[in-house]
Amino acid sequence: MSLRLPSLIAATAAAGATFFAPATAHAGPVTHTTQSVDIPCGTSVLHQPSDWFLPAGPPRGLVWLQHGFARTNTNVADLATHFADAGYLVFTPALPFMDLDGCTLQNLTGNRGFLDNVAHLFGTATDPTSTLGLSLAEAVDDSGHAPIAMPRQMIFIGHSAGAEAVTYVADRIRTAHPDAWTGLSGLVLLDPVKSFVDNNTEPSLISLDRTGLPILAISAAPSWCNSFGTGTMALQQYLHRPFLGVRLTSGVHTDGEGASSDTLGTLLCGVPQAANVSELDLLALGWADDYLSGATTAEFYPDAALRQVAAAPRAQILRPN
Repeated sequence: MSLRLPSLIAATAAAGATFFAPATAHAGPVTHTTQSVDIPCGTSVLHQPSDWFLPAGPPRGLVWLQHGFARTNTNVADLATHFADAGYLVFTPALPFMDLDGCTLQNLTGNRGFLDNVAHLFGTATDPTSTLGLSLAEAVDDSGHAPIAMPRQMIFIGHSAGAEAVTYVADRIRTAHPDAWTGLSGLVLLDPVKSFVDNNTEPSLISLDRTGLPILAISAAPSWCNSFGTGTMALQQYLHRPFLGVRLTSGVHTDGEGASSDTLGTLLCGVPQAANVSELDLLALGWADDYLSGATTAEFYPDAALRQVAAAPRAQILRPN
């Protein structure tokens, strides 16, 4: 395959308006509770802070939402709340970015054994006695929420280095947890970033490309915070689907964090614009809804969703190289 610039179609929204259909919110407030989840790490066990966002009614599916490099679960709370308000059960663990045993989010010293243990969390999630099942039960009990059954259908969403982690874990579930694999409905990658020493992105995408698992991305303009778009370029090189997602040309790396970003994030990687955050939220949710239902809702895909109406485009369609 020749390496060339991606074929991109310019697109934008009408001035002052969003062009994606809003999702329907569930009646009632979202319940947010902080727990700890145990993940084996070498010869020890990490007790990682994590958040559960519980929808008001029966959950439509389980969303694993993973933060990026040197970030925490609190930095994705805004997007998690958005999904829970739409009826999803959302789990956001904090995964280390520094660990002497290599138990890290990104692959710097060999983290595949650790991520295999993360895959086990989701591969056994529907067992009420599993680590994730017990964590959910504790979250429900502590918050006084009505009992919630763990959904079988799952969607993985990862931001930055978290996108590489969810991609690897998805492929690991395919090989190690075939029953859970049939419940994995799709991935949404938010400005994906490859590890810069070793990486799990390319081999995982090569494996997943042979499956029918939906994988779509929302990327920002290339910058040092997203390693100048190398994660998005890997997606374009190794996934052979006609539509891979969109790039927000005025977007920044912290769009996936939105209002949950902090001073460090915005200082280093830019201040999210409300219009870009809104479009990211609505696209991610629209794709997730379609993953579960098997539908293809026209407004979330080219060319109905992304229309060229201005000389300076705000979004571009991502296609394979």
